[in-house]
Amino acid sequence: MKQIEVVAAIIRKGKLFFATQRGYGEFEGWWEFPGGKMEAGETREEALIREIREELSAEIVIEKYLTTVEWDYPKFHLILHCFICRTVSEAMHLNEHEAARWLDEKSAGSVRWLPADEQIIPLILRDLEQC
Repeated sequence: MKQIEVVAAIIRKGKLFFATQRGYGEFEGWWEFPGGKMEAGETREEALIREIREELSAEIVIEKYLTTVEWDYPKFHLILHCFICRTVSEAMHLNEHEAARWLDEKSAGSVRWLPADEQIIPLILRDLEQC
């Protein structure tokens, strides 16, 4: 089975976290954390900063590593490295996604998450409790 290694930004603002809706591909309409594939020679952090610039035209500060999730989708095995981040400024532009939302503990279940991303939600909520 094909293996894909990606990075994801859990962008937080207070007790809120940022989610994006895919506007393309097999999982169009599903929700995920922004990020993407690592390129050869990149560290996870370098890839994440590049991907957020490309997807959201935003600059982020990576605060800490959260977790790595592995998930078997029908056509590939995903390795998803997740980092808690904050934006340098409020400005973000959706270059690749259909929609975006700031979610909190109560609204986290209101969107249709990609299965791998959904595994991260309990960890995010636990981390938010410590804020």
